[in-house]
This record gives sequence, C-alpha cells and structure tokens, in this order.
Amino acid sequence: MTTTTAQFRERATIALEDVRLQQALDGATGRFATARQAALAAIPWADELRDHFKAIRAATLANLAEHLQTFERQATAVGTHVHWAQDGAEACAIVTEIAQRHGVTLATKSKSMATEEIHLNAALAKAGVRPVETDLGEWIIQLAEEPPSHIIAPAIHKTKEQVAELFERESGRPQSAADIPALTAEARRMLREQFLAAGMGISGGNLAVAETGSVVLVTNEGNGRMVTTAPRVHVAIIGIEKIAPTWDDAAVWLSLLARSATGQPMSIYTTVITGPKRTAALDGLPDPDGPEEVHVVLLDNGRSPLVGSKYEEVLQCIRCGACLNVCPVYREAGGHAYGSPYSGPIGAVISPLLFGLDKYPALPHASSLCGACQDVCPARIDLPRMLLELRADLVTQGIAHGSEAVLEGSVSLAMRSERVWALLMGMGRVGQRPLLKNGKLALPERFNPGGERPLPALAKKSFHDLWRDGEV
Repeated sequence: MTTTTAQFRERATIALEDVRLQQALDGATGRFATARQAALAAIPWADELRDHFKAIRAATLANLAEHLQTFERQATAVGTHVHWAQDGAEACAIVTEIAQRHGVTLATKSKSMATEEIHLNAALAKAGVRPVETDLGEWIIQLAEEPPSHIIAPAIHKTKEQVAELFERESGRPQSAADIPALTAEARRMLREQFLAAGMGISGGNLAVAETGSVVLVTNEGNGRMVTTAPRVHVAIIGIEKIAPTWDDAAVWLSLLARSATGQPMSIYTTVITGPKRTAALDGLPDPDGPEEVHVVLLDNGRSPLVGSKYEEVLQCIRCGACLNVCPVYREAGGHAYGSPYSGPIGAVISPLLFGLDKYPALPHASSLCGACQDVCPARIDLPRMLLELRADLVTQGIAHGSEAVLEGSVSLAMRSERVWALLMGMGRVGQRPLLKNGKLALPERFNPGGERPLPALAKKSFHDLWRDGEV
C-alpha cells in the first residue's frame, strides 16, 4: 500500500465522521492509557527500570549480529530449525515451503505483526494453505476482511454489535451483542475445530532469548499455546531486532511489556518455547509435549540498514502500543488511516523506514509532535526527533509533493532572512484586514487547513518585536 497526504486525509476524514469508530477509539485507548499509568505508578523504581531497559536495548543493537548468531547456535542445539529471511518474499517462501513439504492445507495462527508486515496470509492462500487467525481480535478482522487497526488490539475499531453480526454470518446462528460471554463461547466453539485440524501452527515472537535459543510469546488468550503445541509443526517469525541477550535482560523486557501495553503486571500467558518436543532429557528436563518440528524465521525486511543509522533507535521498539493510546492523531484518525500494519507514532516512523518513504510520505506529518509518545514509551524512544528527520528526508530526497515542496521551500528561503521575513509578516498584517472577523481569519473552506476551526490572525506585533521592545 501507499499513503499519500491526500489518502491519509481522506481516510482520516472518514474515520472522524464515523461515530461508532470514535466511541470505540475513545473508550479503548483511554482504558489502556489509564491502566498503563496505574501499573507503572505501582513500581517505585519505574523510571529507573525504563532507563535500564533503554540501555539494554541500545547495547543489544550495538552487537546485534553477535547476539543473533548466539541465538542461532543455541536454538539449533535444542533442535530448532533457524532460517534467515532477507525480506518478506523470502520469509513467505520459507513458510510455504515448510507447509508444502508436510502436506499442510490448514494453518492456525497466533497474533503476529511480523506476518501482517509480510502479508503471509495471502502467500499461504496462494500456495493452497488456508490460514486461520485464532487471536480473537485478529479473527474478527479476518472475518471482516480488514487489516488490524492497533498493534495490540487489532479489532479496537469494532463495536460489539459489529462483532455479533460477523459471528452470525460465520456461524449461521443468531448472535446477541448484549451477551458477551455467549459471543466468546461461540468463537471458542468455532475455533476449537481449527486447532484440532491444523497441520501447522504459525506465531510471531515477542522476543527471542539468545542465551538459550528460546522464543517467548506473550498473550492474554490460550490460543497462542494451542497454535504452538497442537499442530505437528510450529513456525515462529521474528524480527531480527527482537533479541534479548540473556534471561536477565528478558525479565526487564517482560516487566515493562504488559504494563505498557495493557496495564497488567504480566500478561495471562507468557510462553517459552525452547525447541520441539523430546522424550530424552535435556539438562535433566524431558519435554514430551508440543510439535515435532519447530522453525524460527529471523526476518530482516529493511531492519539491518537501520543499525548504525540515525534511525537505529526505532529498533528498540517492543510493540507495546502505548504510543498509540496517547497520540492525539491516532485517537481521532484510527489505525486504518495510516495504510500500514504499523499505525500511530511508531507506525509513522517505522512504516516509511521499512517499506519506503516514497510509499508513505504522509506519515511523518501525521503527528502534532506533542511528545506524548516519547513520554510513555518503555524504552523512551525519541519518535518526535525521527519524525522531524523523516520530514527533512522528504525534502532532501525530493519526495515531497510538488506544490508542498514549492511552498515549504519558499517559506524556508524567507525564514533564512530576518528582513525578508519581517517584510512578509508586515504585508500579511495589512493583507489580512479584509478577512478579519473577531480576531480570526474568515477564510473560504477550501483555503482553511483547520477545517471548521478558523485560523488565528497575525498579531499586531511579533514575539521578537515584543522581546526587543521589552514588553515581555
């Protein structure tokens, strides 16, 4: 997909006019943000923990290749097959080849942003494998044939009435939106059949621990464990940046992840997968349950060029979604306006970096630069700085839209000269007089970027003039 300025504005306008969507966004993001604040407030050393975590993530990325090699070595030692995928197409080819080799026609999936990123479901379907999402939110949007609109709550934009309609269509039986337990029971009934019939389970990975070659999944539903244990083959697709060198590092990661995402001290299910099932003891611990084969696909897809660049910091992200819940743009426009699997402030940075700034030129501007995203980030990622860097890249790379480029270039040229700028402001104060109404500019709608909100008029004296004259 692409997201130009016109496309973002069109999608955002549709979202703003959708009353049910606005109610769903306000309710869910507000609850998440409040819960996060309370969960971190319960830890006296929360700020120090976040500082420590940022140091861990920075040190890990500084030696990323070494930690990835350690993970591969340790994972292979316990029977895991490790694959390296340079891009999404290679990752999809690896997964479909494994499926075809085992004669798989049905694959159950746990929630995974990495598989959304590479469009794995479409690749599986093309190869004759039916993918079934089993996370409740992911399954809802799969039934609706829509992409996720939130990193951790993919169906955040759906109301219970819409969910009931989808379940009724899928089951062929009447469903009541007022009876939430009955809806979840219906979902459990329909999905249980898929768990038992699937020949392959596919998951992502919240993190991978190099020390033991383990994959860690963090979920609030039991589907993740069903996907990774019931089928004969389990495939996990993990971005190469999701590495924790040791279990001590992983403990810090996990202590912040759930608190930042949903306000829980720890998610209901924290699952550690270390190789396939085995009857022989490994370090004195036999493990007779689980899949016969475990495959881990380490996904690059544009990540490695960011290491050592001015954007390396974005790889510290743990996909908690906290920045979405406080972003004034996301909370109004919703996730689908971004046109990417990754939305909100993190999506406005990572989408252009992974998929191309030329394909997502609008997203760096989809921010008020209020800084709320950095304030809540568990790794204190400076997203506002990178948004400004991307805006500068739009200009230097000649990607900005023609009229926008001319306008921005003209303003830049004028602002370099104090005399020119003062002259233009003086002309503006005179020229605005016919448009003044109660201290505001009564512009025609097509010329007013504020929409229904009128633009303020230029003040009689600039701040510089007030400062010069000693009036402030």
